[in-house]
Amino acid sequence: MRIDILTLFPEMFAPLKESIIGRAVSGGKAEIVITDIRDYTLDKHKKCDDTPFGGGAGMVMMAQPISSAIEAVDPEHKAKRIYLSPKGRVFNQSIVKEYAALDRILLLCGHYEGVDQRVIDLYIDEELSIGDYVLTGGEIPAMAVADAVLRYVDGVINSNSLLQESFTGGLLEYPQYTKPREFMGLTVPEVLISGNHEKIDEWRKAQAEKITRENRPDLLKGDK
Repeated sequence: MRIDILTLFPEMFAPLKESIIGRAVSGGKAEIVITDIRDYTLDKHKKCDDTPFGGGAGMVMMAQPISSAIEAVDPEHKAKRIYLSPKGRVFNQSIVKEYAALDRILLLCGHYEGVDQRVIDLYIDEELSIGDYVLTGGEIPAMAVADAVLRYVDGVINSNSLLQESFTGGLLEYPQYTKPREFMGLTVPEVLISGNHEKIDEWRKAQAEKITRENRPDLLKGDK
C-alpha cells in the first residue's frame, strides 16, 4: 500500500520512520511518500497562504500550491484523496478497514484556518475528522490515519493480534498482564495462570464487556 501525505511541515512525520510502521516501510510492505506543498508554490518566497476573502482571523492555504502538488503526485487520480478536517466523517475502525483495502490513499494536511474550498471541490474525495476537537493542523491526524491503516496491511502485524484488540467485535480490549506475577502488591488474576483456556476466554470476554459498558456503552449493541 502507498500513502501520500501532502503537508507544509514534512519534518513532523519523522515518527513514521520508527517502530512497527518504520519496519513495514523499510521491509517493502508499505510506502509512505511525504510531499512538501511549498515545493509547488509559484511564489518566490515559498508563500502558501493568504488572508481570507470576507475578512476574519488567521490565514488560508492557497489553492495553487495544493493543486500543483496533487497533480504532481497523483496525476491520474489513482489514490483516494482525503482532506483531514474537523468537518469530515469521524474516523473509526470500520473506516480503517475500508482504507486498508485500497491500494493507495492521499492525505492532505491543512493548516492555519484550513484550505481554499476550491481545492476540496476540485480534488478531494472525502473530508475526514479524527474527533470532535480542533488541532493546529492536519499533520497529527494524518499520522494517526497512516498508523491505523498500515497495521492492517498484510505482514505488518501478526493477524492474530488484530483479532483480539479494542473495537474488534464491538468491544474494548480486556486487561493485559505480563511478568512479574506480583508488582507493588498487585497480583495477576489467578485465572490467567491457571492454564484453563476455556476459563481464560470467559474471563477475558467478561472483562471486555465490563470495560466497554463502563467506558464506551455506545459500542454495545442494543444499549441506549
